[in-house]
Amino acid sequence: MEKTKVDIPMTTLDFYKYEKEGVVYYEFDATECSPPEPMINTMNALRILGDGEILCGKFFHEPQPLYMKIEEFFTYEAKELDDGNFLICFEKKGCNNG
Repeated sequence: MEKTKVDIPMTTLDFYKYEKEGVVYYEFDATECSPPEPMINTMNALRILGDGEILCGKFFHEPQPLYMKIEEFFTYEAKELDDGNFLICFEKKGCNNG
């Protein structure tokens, strides 16, 4: 799987795009950021998501305030990683990639 760096307007982090099993993913790492940078980057990246595309971010904690801001339009799944960080994947509501 080849990851390509992509420019997303109004973001300060590096974002990468790849395809896996026919699904387009965008990913980023916000573990070295201070608030509100992770939320701002996530909110701006969510704007570019197409139907069925997934945004995955690595965070140093679960961003509860972000969840409250997006819950009307996006679903998310959080997984705590072995290093104590969280991998959180976001998708538009109504899209289900399984």
